[in-house]
Amino acid sequence: MALYLLYESASGYALFLAHGLDEIGQNTEAVRNSVSDLNRFGKVVQLTAFHPFESALDALNQCNAVSEGIMTDELRSFLELNLPKVKEGKKTKFRLGITDTKIGSHIQEATKIPCESGEFIHELLRGVRLHFDRFLKDLKPGDLEKAQLGLGHSYSRAKVKFNVNRVDNMVIQAIFLLDTLDKDINSFSMRVREWYSWHFPELVKIVSDNYLYAKVAKYIEDKSKLSDDSIPGLTDIVGDEDRAKEIVDAAKASMGQDLSPIDLINVHQFAQRVMDLSDYRRKLYDYLVAKMSDIAPNLASLIGEVVGARLISHAGSLTNLAKCPSSTLQILGAEKALFRALKTRGNTPKYGLIFHSSFIGRASAKNKGRMARFLANKCSIASRIDCFADSGTTVFGEKLRAQVEERLEFYDKGVAPRKNIDVMKDAIESVQNKGAEMEIEEVPTEASGKKSKKKKSKAAAAENGEPMAEDNPTAVSNGEALEDSKSEKKKKKEKRRMDRELEQQEGQNALQNGTDKKKKKKSKNEDGGELQSAGDGKRKKKSRSEDAD
Repeated sequence: MALYLLYESASGYALFLAHGLDEIGQNTEAVRNSVSDLNRFGKVVQLTAFHPFESALDALNQCNAVSEGIMTDELRSFLELNLPKVKEGKKTKFRLGITDTKIGSHIQEATKIPCESGEFIHELLRGVRLHFDRFLKDLKPGDLEKAQLGLGHSYSRAKVKFNVNRVDNMVIQAIFLLDTLDKDINSFSMRVREWYSWHFPELVKIVSDNYLYAKVAKYIEDKSKLSDDSIPGLTDIVGDEDRAKEIVDAAKASMGQDLSPIDLINVHQFAQRVMDLSDYRRKLYDYLVAKMSDIAPNLASLIGEVVGARLISHAGSLTNLAKCPSSTLQILGAEKALFRALKTRGNTPKYGLIFHSSFIGRASAKNKGRMARFLANKCSIASRIDCFADSGTTVFGEKLRAQVEERLEFYDKGVAPRKNIDVMKDAIESVQNKGAEMEIEEVPTEASGKKSKKKKSKAAAAENGEPMAEDNPTAVSNGEALEDSKSEKKKKKEKRRMDRELEQQEGQNALQNGTDKKKKKKSKNEDGGELQSAGDGKRKKKSRSEDAD
């Protein structure tokens, strides 16, 4: 049986015919050894046909189609023209070796050409790729490398430009930066505390918050300059007058050492940097919340923006997270513990990143695993809705959150929760009602637009010197009133017509029985009249016969 090889290069499609494979016996090791030697490999594989691409754009389109497993019209015509014809009902005497099984299945479905792919075929195609420039005689040196470089750049640029997950990348980078800032701000704040405590050690116990401590240290600088006049300024920073007085009293009896002006300047600058980082962290958090409300509103409303962003970041994208089953999502982030438990045959982890959710913390110790499994199930549903829904809405996320709350009450108090199908029906109805309200709101805006157009036309007419509404009041000034009156008249006419039709139908129903009786009497009278006319005709005939006699 003949074996053909399809090779997709940067310059075009190539079809090769492999000979002498029966002697080799399809031994992969023998083919691997013969690949490097062109003399041996050239005896086994020979070029049959080559179809060059018309342009760089055509090459990019063909490459995109091959990567997605789609057979283009050019590839189909190339195969049908150069391969033996496949007859229905008869066994084919050749095979087509391909690299990707996706496009092979598409070729086999569309053209009935039998396709194969395996380690043996891959070794043959590796040899073809290695010696491809030797098989094409008209190819100039360097042309194939230029085509590969240009196609690689354009293909990569298109993939980056039309990346489905490019919006998710912003969330992934933001959550990574947020976690890094949290660690840095924490370490820097501890450094400010340790540094300034050499000068004012009592301040650590009075002000516990890191951001407030840096702010107070920047305001105080030298503790010896603190007095009762500084209490209003400290009250604005700390928010409590008693605490401000406590700071002033502690500064008067402090045990810390004095610092030189240069050291105080450095402490002041470092405290300012910590404050700036804290302000930037707050802005970054607001940016993350806004992005999550656009990308995954249901997941954010269910489990929170930060935990939802961590799940998306760990999965790689929202699409990958939507593809994960709930059991995988439950332990996402606890892979080390999972594999360690599988290796040591211990207990597998019950939760991963979703442990940071408030629902897991509110559940009792014995119900944390159940709550994690239920929450992972709802997160999986929310991520799939966010990924594949046409329009973004938080209705489903709010309903799923209510379900989790009901499950918590069920574990604590035994109150039976609602079924999922009922909750989803309510969510779908609320979404449909919101859509209907939006459509209703759009209608008056269009009407107002028409009115504004009429006003503009009136103004234009006035500028051009055309007759104003005073010259023709019935046609211009009262145009809208006339339209309203006409519409009201039309409505009244339609009501009257409907009333008349109803009255006519009722009269017809009432008179239907009487008309049936009348029809019966008429039919009887007509039958009697016909009998009488027949008798009169017989009498006339008898009298005529008598007259003839």
